[in-house]
Amino acid sequence: MGSRKQTSLLNEDAQQAISQSRFQNLLPKTELGRQELMDWKQKVATFQKTVKAAPIMEQASLFDAAPDPAEAIDPFALPQQNTEFWRWQFSDVGVAALYFVVDYHSELLLYVGETVKSNQRWKGEHDCKRYLMNYRQTHYHHDLDSQLGIAFWRHAPADRRPRQKVESALIYKWRSPFNKENWKFWGTPFIGEGV
Repeated sequence: MGSRKQTSLLNEDAQQAISQSRFQNLLPKTELGRQELMDWKQKVATFQKTVKAAPIMEQASLFDAAPDPAEAIDPFALPQQNTEFWRWQFSDVGVAALYFVVDYHSELLLYVGETVKSNQRWKGEHDCKRYLMNYRQTHYHHDLDSQLGIAFWRHAPADRRPRQKVESALIYKWRSPFNKENWKFWGTPFIGEGV
């Protein structure tokens, strides 16, 4: 039996466009050049290093107010977890917590959040997932290293308002660039539609 070439209903240009579109989601969609990315990270790192270097205020007497948890939490010292933690099976729903998304390779705190159920927070839609995907893809495109992880502080207040108050203080303190409150400081290079 001889070989028969299958004919297509599409012309050659249409076939090529379809073939290329199959890999479209693998192509990096980055607006940042390599140097721009490195400069952006350096600005954030320089600011956050000053936060790390600032001395923690100590309580002066037994009658002063309790120390501010936002001052005592070091996101970089918390146990590191994979950002895909939410895919794992848990026997419980977790606890009220503050969480920190970090690029451990560059020592950058990218995002601060709060949740009442630490094991379920990222199971649904979360804008930060898209920011991380864009951040990771931009690094990959420019052949730069990143090591994204998440850390939980499981001593957060169970009540929502006090927990959000600590979250806001940490967002302001660290100026975490993926939090909307800080976009005016760092710009929004990773909030695009995704790769």
